[in-house]
Amino acid sequence: MKWTSATLNLSQVRKTFQSASSVGKTFFILSTATLAIFVLIGVGGYLQNKVITTSPVSSMKSLAASVTNQFFIDMIGMEVPHLNKDQKKFTFSQHNVFHFAFQFLTDINPSDPKSLVASEVPGMDTNKTTVLVKGSASNPSEPVDYNPGTTDLQAEAKNPLPAPSPEPAPTASTNPIVSPVGQPPKTAGDNIAFIYQTHSNESFLPELKGVTNPDKAYSDKVNIISVGQRLAQNLEKDGIGAVHSTTVYPSTVKNFEYPYSYKYSLKTLQEAAVQHPDLQYYFDIHRDSAARNKTTATIDGVDYAQVYFIIGGKNPNWKKNEEFANKIHQVLEAKHPGISKGIHAKEASEGNGLYNQNFSPNNILIEVGGPYNTLEECYRTTDWLAEAISEVILNAKKVDAPAASPKQS
Repeated sequence: MKWTSATLNLSQVRKTFQSASSVGKTFFILSTATLAIFVLIGVGGYLQNKVITTSPVSSMKSLAASVTNQFFIDMIGMEVPHLNKDQKKFTFSQHNVFHFAFQFLTDINPSDPKSLVASEVPGMDTNKTTVLVKGSASNPSEPVDYNPGTTDLQAEAKNPLPAPSPEPAPTASTNPIVSPVGQPPKTAGDNIAFIYQTHSNESFLPELKGVTNPDKAYSDKVNIISVGQRLAQNLEKDGIGAVHSTTVYPSTVKNFEYPYSYKYSLKTLQEAAVQHPDLQYYFDIHRDSAARNKTTATIDGVDYAQVYFIIGGKNPNWKKNEEFANKIHQVLEAKHPGISKGIHAKEASEGNGLYNQNFSPNNILIEVGGPYNTLEECYRTTDWLAEAISEVILNAKKVDAPAASPKQS
């Protein structure tokens, strides 16, 4: 009996050690995996800053802008255990660490079956963006893309606006390029800003007859061109020479195909640069495709369309374009918080990915409002946007201005 009892005790001790060893191994594996993930992120950030600078997706700034406040609270909670009462929501739980590691390594979201095929099927992943700079809007969201069919591009307008009369172009062209005000600029030089609209038929449901489907909010009569014209007129009033393209691509390009829109607008950019050699700043004006509650801010009881700044990650010099966009974004944030939805980057797999921004470091894409906004709401925002752009351009002119030579005594 003594021998049997000793054997049982020894067996229990062995099981206890095995159990403790198993727990220790699990803890060691999880700790090592977590450490490895943070080391990989750190190495990736270092390489991105020192070596690989061609994509905003790997930018550590975009990662910091994307994580929530809870993430940082949970990091502190790793040292203060009582801070994390709900383990299901704990960022660094076994489930969440595995989820993060799997998505980090494969770009597949285990909670979203669509992500299994999104990268292989064109158009399924077009709404994914990388947040470079967050806005302070109370309705944060990502921009939404929609690729209309040919039959969606010709909705009838309620009250068609008169099209601006183009000035005779010096060379034959299908791209009408006009200066909307025509008055000499006061302080910033001759025609240094160019405004155009790659998706020129993007329109607004309140301005269209009998159209309720946002996927059909397109018109060759009343569209985003009016917003671009408003921007050009305001820049001119601020003393900045502005040139505006009124090209409606589906109506003027033979055998028009929507996926080639940026190819058509590149021709517009090239022709504008030849006709106006002083151009330095380029603004491609769009409207988003999201719901009204994602594209509208109410300030002092008045509704305003909100704006997104879009940067093409396929552009090897995207950081310069982002720097220019951020200057405008920061002015809007300071004067009119909530109007800007921030700066978002897209890769080629998430949209066009280039947006002709390799044409100039001062070329940016700005989305104003969505299909449910009115033109009046977009105009209100455009007035503020023009104010911000004018401030950035005029400040740049002051910096670039040669210092006055001292007077001779």
